[in-house]
Amino acid sequence: MSSEDIDATQAPLVEHLIELRQRLIRSVIGFVVFFVVGFYFADQIFDFLLLPYEWAVENSGIGDKAELKLIFTAPQEFFFTQLKIGMFVGLFLAFPLIATQIYKFVAPGLYKNEKEAFRPYLMATPILFAAGGCLVFFLILPIAMQFFISFGWQGDGDHRAVIELLPKVSEYLSLVMTLILAFGVCFQLPVILTLLGRIGVVSSEQLSKGRKYAVVGVVAIAAVFTPPDPFSQLGLAIPMCLLYEAAIFAVRAVEKRRDAAEAAREAELDS
Repeated sequence: MSSEDIDATQAPLVEHLIELRQRLIRSVIGFVVFFVVGFYFADQIFDFLLLPYEWAVENSGIGDKAELKLIFTAPQEFFFTQLKIGMFVGLFLAFPLIATQIYKFVAPGLYKNEKEAFRPYLMATPILFAAGGCLVFFLILPIAMQFFISFGWQGDGDHRAVIELLPKVSEYLSLVMTLILAFGVCFQLPVILTLLGRIGVVSSEQLSKGRKYAVVGVVAIAAVFTPPDPFSQLGLAIPMCLLYEAAIFAVRAVEKRRDAAEAAREAELDS
């Protein structure tokens, strides 16, 4: 092989590496910008994230908003909590940009029909993640916090001491972020299964036959990722079972379109 041939084979690789670097730089810049925004508004964001705790306190009947109190036990704890908020907001807001950069880098190597097939999943991913986050914020977290608050002692004469929930800011934020991420990722089940069905790894028949095993797996996942109260676990298990059923219908629709396309192609070849 001549030096010209070697240069010709290396040129596309160098171009791809340059493009990859540009995509990464844009993604990092987008994350940094949104991180700064999230860190600047960290106080307001954390105050908003306290709403489920406030609702739980009000519903428990032991206090009101004026008695809402959290603590931090290390000088740097709340500062690092604000940094975590900035990173969380940065990743969440920069995800569409990062996903777009990944898609634009991969798109030149895809056929037109593959690009058209990939776009709906690209749009469905953040929508399903947001749906999972909303379910956590408005339903699961208030119920879970009320469940934890119920273990306190109110000093009503039956106990020697008053024991009440006084969460640390870092631990409360970790609980909120863990649940939002867990539910957001779990809500990607239809996207993942439909993609696997599109490339032929799984079929709607296999998913239907494996329904009982999927239910067991869903219950196990709910037990691991949610607080140990039945309401929170059911709050994740039931939507995931419904999403699994939705994935079966989606895979079946993909199979029907694929079979129709193959039949049309064979008819065209026969003619």
